[in-house]
Amino acid sequence: MKIVHYITRLIVGGAQENTLLTVEDQHHLFGDQVTLITGPGLGPEGSLEERARRGGLDIRLIEASQRAIHPWHDWRTYQELMRLLREIKPDLLHTHSSKAGIIGRAAAEKLRLPCVHTIHGAAFHYGQHPLAFGLYQRLERWAGKRTAKFISVCDAMTDQYVAANIGTRDKFVTVYSGFDVEPFLKPPRPPEQVRAELGLKPQDIVIGKVARLFPLKGHEYIVPAAKAVIDRCPNVRFLLVGDGILRPQVEAELTSLGIRDHFVFAGLVPPSQVPELIHAMDIVVHTSVWEGLARVLPQGLIAGKPVVSYDIDGAKEVVIPGQTGFLVPPRTISELSNALCELASDASLRKRLGETGRERFTDQFRHQTMTKQIREVYASVLNLES
Repeated sequence: MKIVHYITRLIVGGAQENTLLTVEDQHHLFGDQVTLITGPGLGPEGSLEERARRGGLDIRLIEASQRAIHPWHDWRTYQELMRLLREIKPDLLHTHSSKAGIIGRAAAEKLRLPCVHTIHGAAFHYGQHPLAFGLYQRLERWAGKRTAKFISVCDAMTDQYVAANIGTRDKFVTVYSGFDVEPFLKPPRPPEQVRAELGLKPQDIVIGKVARLFPLKGHEYIVPAAKAVIDRCPNVRFLLVGDGILRPQVEAELTSLGIRDHFVFAGLVPPSQVPELIHAMDIVVHTSVWEGLARVLPQGLIAGKPVVSYDIDGAKEVVIPGQTGFLVPPRTISELSNALCELASDASLRKRLGETGRERFTDQFRHQTMTKQIREVYASVLNLES
């Protein structure tokens, strides 16, 4: 197959890692002619550009492609994308992320090119201004008519898009966002060594969160919940993996509550370091208020860790109460702290939930499984034998 992928920018993030793994697998495992078009990987999150180039992939950069809405830059992006697609002449365009999805599907229609779009997280979501929410719904309905097939990273995304009249259910296929599971099955370095480097003691119960310190990631709920947990379980420590604009605010709040010493900030780390940090945790917590299906949830489970998550979007598809972790109502504090305390005080429960998660989800979240299923979607769109 000759496939072009387009994503707005190649920063460190779930959607971007999903896209890059798909491109790598198509190139190295399946021998497809595959090109990745993207914008500059600029931002505090870090960039995946270097990794993509080291892998010998065909990367084309559109300098004007950026996350913020900017009519002039967006028009230039559309024109450059059209030029590249005419040059490459792919069989199919696969778009990722909200903005790339709109621009890409507009270009594909103009060139009479079939287009598949992955919904990594709904373009319209909690926390948006009502005008932005309505605009994105209208744009998605427009683009939906120009989409040969939608790939949802969880069933919840399909439900939301069908409910918003963006497409009929038969146009959607769920393909869970895969990753390299091996480092989560077997840590690259002994957890005891990693914990010692972070200043964590063997007797500490470590609750970890992997997320950028940005709005909608829910750090404002972790802080008061942590105070309640520490009051009841003084041997608990919190490990925050990620960085961002909210870090000074979070640190100031922790200091004012007198619990700064119970928190370790790992900062921005390369994706390759995430598995060893999750293995250094005893519990994984996820408090985002909007996210398709956060990769850290299956990653934590495959590492054998129980997870506590707000009941948002696709979380319930892997966080199964009483089997792999706890689901609590979004934006609640007492329910969150109660679940964390229950796990922190019961080692056998942590072990049982983590082992069940590993058994249930390891094969389902292998990136090779994901890419095989995505290529089957392409084959169905192109009427080919998969």
